[in-house]
Amino acid sequence: MGVANYWARKFKEHGHEVKLISPQYVKPFVKGNKNDYQDAEAIVEADSRPSMRYVSPKTIDQQDMQSLLRIRESYIQMRTKIANQTRGLLAEYGIVMTRGTVHLMRILPSLFAADAENELTGMFKQLLATQYEMLLTLDMQIDSYEKQIKAIAAEREDCQRVKQIPGIGPITAVALAATIGNPTDFKNGRHFAAYLGLVPRQHSSGGKERLLGISKRGDSYLRQLLIHGARSVLLRIDKKDDAKSRYLKNLKSRVGMNRASVALANKNARVVLAMLLKNEAYKSTIIAS
Repeated sequence: MGVANYWARKFKEHGHEVKLISPQYVKPFVKGNKNDYQDAEAIVEADSRPSMRYVSPKTIDQQDMQSLLRIRESYIQMRTKIANQTRGLLAEYGIVMTRGTVHLMRILPSLFAADAENELTGMFKQLLATQYEMLLTLDMQIDSYEKQIKAIAAEREDCQRVKQIPGIGPITAVALAATIGNPTDFKNGRHFAAYLGLVPRQHSSGGKERLLGISKRGDSYLRQLLIHGARSVLLRIDKKDDAKSRYLKNLKSRVGMNRASVALANKNARVVLAMLLKNEAYKSTIIAS
């Protein structure tokens, strides 16, 4: 429910204990057609299960951070969409450009300039100028949001600590702070990694265990940040020779870049929660699990 965090805060103000349940855990208990009565009955049934997992209600600060991250990400997607559309339109006029927004931004002004020597019409040049202005505006706004994110990461003590982990920068640190809230809501690091969908899906039967790809549950944005951060670490691992780097090199050679990136992201997620639960600084360790 989109307003669950708002109502959770309101109910808490009146002395109620609030527990949020992820919709994916309630859906199996819905009987028959979906309606408000069936949904309410399913929620009560789900809450009665002793092994039910709950979601921490977000504070106003967490929602502010999450909103900042989400809007920045949507602007990046919008910039990519406009850049791809512009390149596609130019190709129809016989102007083929390499991928990359930076290259496009550098070339565009020379295409719609009044003295440009090309076969583009005045109408299309005006359209290109509008696209260019839109890309400039998005670039400025994205830069502004990134400065805000870095400022938040510099102010928060929890962000400063998790930034010590290789592969976690200001954006991922703020995303973690916006997601975790109270670390005691998670039993352990393995539980947090499962919450983010960084553990294998199981399809086991008759005593035969069968592990598939990662479950991809939970916050897809944060999971993506952790995996990209882990990938950036593995891309530079060949230049290092410490014990952890040797372990990661061996892991990458055995299972490949993609699986190694997910494995390192899983490990980083577990280390983050352990650091927050124990209120400790980062310690570089090798854990084969």
